[in-house]
Amino acid sequence: MNKAVTNMFHIYIIVMSQLLYMSQAFYLPGLASVTYCTISAESNNCQTNLMVYVNRLNTVENIVPYEYHDFDFCIPESDVANSPTENLGQVVFGERIRPSMYKMNFSEDITCRQVCEKTYSKEDGKQMEKLTFLKRGISLNYQHHWILDNMPITWCYKVESGDTYCSTGFPIGCYVTKHSKRKDTCITLSNFKDPDTYYVYNHVDIFIDYHPLSEEDWGTQHLGKGGRIVSAKLVPRSINHQDKPDCSDNAPVLGIPGVQPDKPIKIKYTYSVKWTDNKNIKWTSRWDYILDSMPHTNIQWFSIMNSLVIVVFLSGMVAMIMLRTLHKDIARYNQMDSMEDAQEEFGWKLVHGDVFRPPRKGMFLAVLVGNGTQLFFMTLITLVFACLGFLSPANRGALMTCALVLYVCLGTPAGYVSARMYKTFGGEKWKSNVILTAFFCPGLVFAVFFLLNLVLWAKGSSAAIPFTTLIALLALWFGISVPLTFVGAYFGFRKRPIEHPTRTNQIPRQIPEQSLYTRPLPGIIMGGVLPFGCIFIQLFFILNSIWSHQTYYMFGFLFLVFIILIITCSEATILLCYFHLCAEDYHWWWRSFLTSGFTAIYFFFYCIHFFFTKLEMSGFTNTFLYFGYTGIIVFLFFITTGSIGFFACFWFVSKIYSVVKVD
Repeated sequence: MNKAVTNMFHIYIIVMSQLLYMSQAFYLPGLASVTYCTISAESNNCQTNLMVYVNRLNTVENIVPYEYHDFDFCIPESDVANSPTENLGQVVFGERIRPSMYKMNFSEDITCRQVCEKTYSKEDGKQMEKLTFLKRGISLNYQHHWILDNMPITWCYKVESGDTYCSTGFPIGCYVTKHSKRKDTCITLSNFKDPDTYYVYNHVDIFIDYHPLSEEDWGTQHLGKGGRIVSAKLVPRSINHQDKPDCSDNAPVLGIPGVQPDKPIKIKYTYSVKWTDNKNIKWTSRWDYILDSMPHTNIQWFSIMNSLVIVVFLSGMVAMIMLRTLHKDIARYNQMDSMEDAQEEFGWKLVHGDVFRPPRKGMFLAVLVGNGTQLFFMTLITLVFACLGFLSPANRGALMTCALVLYVCLGTPAGYVSARMYKTFGGEKWKSNVILTAFFCPGLVFAVFFLLNLVLWAKGSSAAIPFTTLIALLALWFGISVPLTFVGAYFGFRKRPIEHPTRTNQIPRQIPEQSLYTRPLPGIIMGGVLPFGCIFIQLFFILNSIWSHQTYYMFGFLFLVFIILIITCSEATILLCYFHLCAEDYHWWWRSFLTSGFTAIYFFFYCIHFFFTKLEMSGFTNTFLYFGYTGIIVFLFFITTGSIGFFACFWFVSKIYSVVKVD
């Protein structure tokens, strides 16, 4: 046993190192590199001018994001028409990338260039509404998200531990209450005089580093110089410009009083750009300084390793105990040759005539298992692509696009598995089965998603999916997924039912009275503890990336955790199924699905804990949206883990009853 545990540990270390190696060695930063050059060296191989693109604004205090122009910032004419094409994943995630008026030429410094000027007068009601909306955004800590050369412009600052944290967003302003100021948004301002005042960050100092090209790469025939951008950082400032823009360090700050102003307020938006050549950073590693400075990269790495090792060891011990116990049971049952021994049968062999009796509501169980199979393969393939680097953070929206496309294209396994299991259960209503498989689970998710989208529409949020995109999603569902489900169901019903190793008796056997720990509900509740224990640390990082707008990139760990989740769901379900069969309770079909699926209930409780302890959101809208999206995720997680436990238990029961002699 010690040797087996040692070998398992060695295998774990090898798999762990290979996954981490793949997640780094095959890191693909998204699009191909773009070479920039000075105007004197302009050619077809390089670009001279750059534009800053702006994304939607969000905050950790409110789920509802807004587009850049909703806050009355400087926008060019026809910004929507000139916007880059967004993929399906970006639209679903609420990203709205638009061109801005912040432009520059390669290697040319800019000092205090004015972008535009906004005026707010109390006589103009629309202007005051825009000003009020801007102040509300400042008080809720809404964040800019700017993009240059397909990478975020970061705001780097010191945290309390002394480390440097580079955020992919920066606040639109700083709000000083009557009692104090916000430490997380007022870092760049030091002179605060007036309480209940809003300070708009109307000036940014942009610092761009580029990797200069060598003479071999660039060529000596060019008169100028060229390079590739490797980092873009900025420092936001609040400046009260007078007639002429003044961006000096001692310039006065621009404060907007909380009450309605008596005089018109003028906000001049300016920016400065500083270029620096940096030979130490290569273009292929330009995302490293962003990912390495994320808070979750430096905490609980040892905890993740420790949890994975514990789960692997515990799973190994459970598996070995099960194998040794089963080996003794099978050997003892097969040695019973005389009639007297047969009459003294006990344990799980007693229910061999009822263990494969079709369950109640077999059609509904087959539908859930079919949809769970579809989600399982979608998740598995998506994580494989993510580990190989094809779904890196630089390739925005690729993760969601890949998941949606895979889900749509995997309708055939869903229809096949559902039809095959339903036919095995003895069902004959094949039309109802295939229709429920194609429409029940996707329809339930789409209905909740549409209801949440109506709330976002009413709020005027950028996260609200346009009507045309909803039509496109429905077209993917009805035009691709549904036909593929019907094709899978056709082949599933043409197959013969799965043959069981034992025949089912006509009269059901009476189940004896069960003890507390062998009753259905306690077993189901206990079954989800071990699988949840192996994923709850990763859940924190995933929820933090979703609701706190952090970049998640630890796909190597996530893939390993997913594999261990499969193992623990399977082993916990098999172990409890064995105990129930030994107690002569043969109703294992639904119980196997619910045992591993109950992990989703613990997942939901953890989401509630995360909402009240980690997030700063409040209000009915935020609560409704949070738990609405959480409900969708938990439901999909439920049918996925439930299907894992169902098939593991189905394989286990078929295996043990096929190796014993039954008269």
